[in-house]
Amino acid sequence: MQHTPPTAIIESAHRDHVLPLDDTADFDNADRGFIAGLSPCVIKAADGRVVWDNDAYSFLGGAAPPSVHPSLWRQSTLAAKQGLYEVVPGIYQVRGLDISNITFVETDTGIIVIDPLISTEVAAAALALYRGHRGGERRVVAVIYTHSHADHFGGVLGVASQADVDAGAVAVLAPEGFIEHAVQENVYAGPAMTRRATYMYGSRLPRGPLDQVGCGLGQATSTGEVAVIVPTVDIRTTGETHTIDGVQIEFQMAPGTEAPAEMHFYFPRFRALCMAENATHNLHNLLTLRGALVRDPHAWSGYLTEAIDTFADRADVVFASHHWPTWGRDSIVEFLSLQRDMYAYLHDQTLRLLNQGHTGVEIAEMFKMPPALERAWHTHGYYGSVSHNVKAIYQRYMGWFDGNPGRLWPHPPEALAPRYVEAMGGLDRVVDLAREAFESGDFRWAATLLDHAIFTDSEHAGARALYADTLEQLAYGAENATWRNFFLSGATELRDGNFGTATTTTSQSMLAQLTPEQIFDGLAIRVNGPRSWDLDIAIDITFEDTAVNYRLTLRNGVLVRRKAAADPSTATVTAKLANKIRLLAVAMGDFTSPGLELSGDQSALQGLLSVLDGPDPNFNIVTP
Repeated sequence: MQHTPPTAIIESAHRDHVLPLDDTADFDNADRGFIAGLSPCVIKAADGRVVWDNDAYSFLGGAAPPSVHPSLWRQSTLAAKQGLYEVVPGIYQVRGLDISNITFVETDTGIIVIDPLISTEVAAAALALYRGHRGGERRVVAVIYTHSHADHFGGVLGVASQADVDAGAVAVLAPEGFIEHAVQENVYAGPAMTRRATYMYGSRLPRGPLDQVGCGLGQATSTGEVAVIVPTVDIRTTGETHTIDGVQIEFQMAPGTEAPAEMHFYFPRFRALCMAENATHNLHNLLTLRGALVRDPHAWSGYLTEAIDTFADRADVVFASHHWPTWGRDSIVEFLSLQRDMYAYLHDQTLRLLNQGHTGVEIAEMFKMPPALERAWHTHGYYGSVSHNVKAIYQRYMGWFDGNPGRLWPHPPEALAPRYVEAMGGLDRVVDLAREAFESGDFRWAATLLDHAIFTDSEHAGARALYADTLEQLAYGAENATWRNFFLSGATELRDGNFGTATTTTSQSMLAQLTPEQIFDGLAIRVNGPRSWDLDIAIDITFEDTAVNYRLTLRNGVLVRRKAAADPSTATVTAKLANKIRLLAVAMGDFTSPGLELSGDQSALQGLLSVLDGPDPNFNIVTP
C-alpha cells in the first residue's frame, strides 16, 4: 500500500518531545528472568492459518523512525519482547505470544495457569514453551481467569480440557459474575465491537514503521480458536482464600474496574501480587475505542488503594496480565500509587471542571496531568488516552448531550455534510481548504473538512487521497497506539476499500455458555421492527433437558420472553427442544436435525425467523 511520508511538521514535533529517555528501568525489568524465546515465533492453526506472528515486529528497536512517536516506539519495543520469563522462582510468564501474558505458578505437584490468552493455539504453544524448560511432567491443576475479557480466558482449551475439569482434575477459578459478563458482549453489541476492534488493533494493517507497530497494551490479538470452560469456583469476597495443591491464594475483589468481573490475588508462598489488568505499564481505557460501557475510575482507584494497603508490605513482586513485572517493595508502592493517582486524578478533575460548566471536549483539551504522572513511563497513554478517557468520564456522568440546545438535534453526517460543503463554496473548495490546512500542519481541521467532503461524495478522488494522507499524519504523530491504528485503518480503507472484520473462531464451548435468556435477547435485538409491526405470535418453548418452559411473544415489533408454563390453547406454536444448543440451531434455520418437536402453526416460527436481521460485520466506518 502507498504511504505518504511524515511531514516536516511531524518530524519537528517528535524532536521537540521532552521524554525521560534516560530512565531505562523498564528495559531491565522486561528482560529480567528471561529463559528462552520461541523461534520462530509464528503460531499456526491446524489448518495452517497463521494465528500469531511476533516475528513480524522484528523491525522494532533502536531509535524511533520519524513515522512513529518516539514514546510509542519505545513502548512497542518493550511489548514485543517474547519468551518464557521467571518472575520469581516458582512463577513464570510467557509474554509476547498474544496481546496478554500467560502465567504459570508451580504448586506442590503441578501448575496453576493464570489467564490462558485469547486462542487455543497460542496458549498451547506457551504451555509447551514452559514445559520445555521447566518441569515437563507437571500437570495443570487449576486455571485462574483474572477477569471477563476474552484475552484472559479464550485459550483455555490449550491448557486444559473440559473432560479434566468435569473429572475434578482441574479447578477453574474466576470472579463472581465472570461467565455472565464473558459472553454478554457477544450477545448484544459483539459484531459492532468486533468491526471497530479491527480498526483499534490494526488487525488488517501490515506491520512496519509506516503501519501497525503495536497497540500499547501488547502488540496484537491472536486469531485462533476462542473457547471457555465454566468456572468451578466463584470467588466472591475480598479476603477469601483458597489452597490449590499446597499453594495458598488470597483474593481481592475488584468489580467494575477494567472489567465488570475482575479480581486481584496474592501468593504468600512467593510474596507475589497479581493485579490482573488494573495496574499495567500504560494508562488504560475508561472507554475503549472499540466500544463498551464506560468504566468507573473512582472505583478503580479505590481498589488500587486497597491493594496497596492489603498487600504491598508483603509483596516482593507485582505482575499483571500485560507487560512486565515490578520488583521491590518501594518500587511496587510507587508503581501502584502512581497508577492509583492517575485514575483518581482523571476522575476528580473531570468532575471539578464539568461542574464549572465545561463540556467533555473542552475538558479534554485543557486537561493537564501532574508532573509526576507526566514523568512516569507507565502512566503514558499508549492504550487509553487522557483525551478519550476524560470524555468517557463526562459521558458516564452527563451522557452524550453537552447541554447546548443548538447541539440537541443535529443532522446526521450524511445530511449535515452537504450542507457544510455548500456553505463553504462547494466540494472542490472544501478540498482546497483542507489542503491548505494540511500544508499548515492543522491535520485535525483538515480531517474535519475532508470528513464532510467524503460524506458528501464518497467517490471524490481528490478528497479520498488527501483524507488518507491526513489520517496518516495524525497516525505518525500519535503517542497512543490505538489512535494510530484507527487513523491508519481509515487511511487504508480510503485507498483500498473496506477491509471488513478480522476473523476469529468461536467454539461450541463458548456458544454453550449462553443462557436461554441470553439467546432470546440475542434474537430480540435482531428483530426488524418495521417488518414485524403486524405480527402477533406466541411461541411456547420447552427445554427437555431442564424441564424449563418459556413463552416468547412478538407484538409491535418487540420480542418478549418470560418463564411460563406451556399453554397450547393460547400458543401459536409449541416447540420442544432437547437443549439450548438445539435452540441455537433453530435460530440458524435448522428445523430438520433431531432434538426438535413442533406442534401448532409451524409457519409462525418461520415467521419469527423471517424478520430477524443478521448483523453486518463489514459496515462502513470512514465512508458513508
